[in-house]
Amino acid sequence: MDRDEFIDALKREGFAEVVTVTRDPHGTLDDPTHPFEARALVLHGELTIRTGATERVYKTGDVFHLQANESHSERFGADGVQYLVGRK
Repeated sequence: MDRDEFIDALKREGFAEVVTVTRDPHGTLDDPTHPFEARALVLHGELTIRTGATERVYKTGDVFHLQANESHSERFGADGVQYLVGRK
C-alpha cells in the first residue's frame, strides 16, 4: 500500500487527523498511552511494539494499529523510524 492509498483508507475509516512521526535511532518509549485510536504506515525504518506479552517488529511498508488508551512500548531501529499515522 502506498502513502496515498493509506491516507484514502484512513479517511474512509474516520481517521480525520493524519500526521507524520519521526523517531531517532535506538530510541524507546516505555508504556505510553494516548486517548486516540491510531493506525500507522511505516514509511522508513523499523520499530518494535510490545502490547501485553506480544511483541512485533514493523518495517517499511507495514501497518500497525493501536486502540485508544492501549498501553504499549516502542523501540526504534538502527535507522530510527518514520511513520504516517491516522488518529481518531
